[in-house]
Amino acid sequence: MPRQLTVLPAPDSPDAVLTTVLPAVRAALDGGAPLAVLPAGPAAAAAREVLAPGEPLEDGADLVVVTSGSTGGGRGVLLPAAALRASATATLDRLGGPGTWLLALPVPAIAGLQVLCRSVLAGTEPTVLRAGEPLAEAVTRTGGDRRYTALVPTQLRRYLEREPAALRAFDAVLVGGAATDPGLLARAREEGVAVVTTYGMTETAGGCVYDGVPLDGVRVRVDDEGIAVAGPVLALGYRRDPRGTAEAFTGGEFRTRDAGSIGPDGRLTVTGRLDDVVVTGGVNVAPQAVEGALREHPSVADAVVFGRPDEEWGQRVVAAVVPAPGAVPELGALRPWVVERLGGPSAPRELHLLETVPTLHTGKPDRRAVAAAVEDRA
Repeated sequence: MPRQLTVLPAPDSPDAVLTTVLPAVRAALDGGAPLAVLPAGPAAAAAREVLAPGEPLEDGADLVVVTSGSTGGGRGVLLPAAALRASATATLDRLGGPGTWLLALPVPAIAGLQVLCRSVLAGTEPTVLRAGEPLAEAVTRTGGDRRYTALVPTQLRRYLEREPAALRAFDAVLVGGAATDPGLLARAREEGVAVVTTYGMTETAGGCVYDGVPLDGVRVRVDDEGIAVAGPVLALGYRRDPRGTAEAFTGGEFRTRDAGSIGPDGRLTVTGRLDDVVVTGGVNVAPQAVEGALREHPSVADAVVFGRPDEEWGQRVVAAVVPAPGAVPELGALRPWVVERLGGPSAPRELHLLETVPTLHTGKPDRRAVAAAVEDRA
């Protein structure tokens, strides 16, 4: 008889994470009721529609996670307990053994759920960061011989500016969910933070490549169609979407649609989404690289880069930036800054100012929302 999916609302407090979500994750890992956790806010209704809790669940799925929809509509990713366990076990092995985790990410997303999975397998109870709580205070509540946490780049940047000593208290700070600027990583390491970059997605049960090196059992290759991942961490496919499953999961691999390369040392370098590439004057420009360069400018606190149609260039590079405190970024200053670092085609030809960068429920920048807002202004 097909199993039915248990859908939990987004937890509204740290206590709800520990008393409701954590036990449900533990049960799902042990073959109990299949689980999904809704995102907070307006995204919940769309996620519930994707999850279709009243419909029979596909065989083998123990956790269903709705993606952020950063490149289109969100999908329900079908994860077996074996994939979640393989990912969590390989992570703990790579980091040096079990420890106590600080949960600083939303649990409806795979990165937050994996913090709970790793805690279950380590036999420890995670500490949940409270809304508005200083990181240093959360660290004092995180016991154990080894302490870990997982952040998105925006969080790392904020804590590095405000509480670098608190970051140094962790034996490892995993950073993923979006590209991390090389300059930010360099500053973190100079401050003595044990930062580890992670690459992965919901379809790979979270991060599966750490500092460019695949986790044990994970295989990665790159071709003209992007990065392909294989190994025990793969999802089964997509909820009620056999066609999408067949297209993305083929030959025992998941096709990520991310661009990248593998260096002579075997390390993977990810250069961005194939879908996000801006083709301007016949040259491919990776928005993530431009964003990284812009964030290094003293007048820029954050940036999102995308393309807009242009009669002369095909597409023009557009930058939407959050000004640094007291600064007023100007296109005339930002263009030569980017040219010096990435070359002329990467330099933005249009600039818009933002108060803040909107994010998806996973914590990733909502590039589509920014582009839509710019279109509305135009």
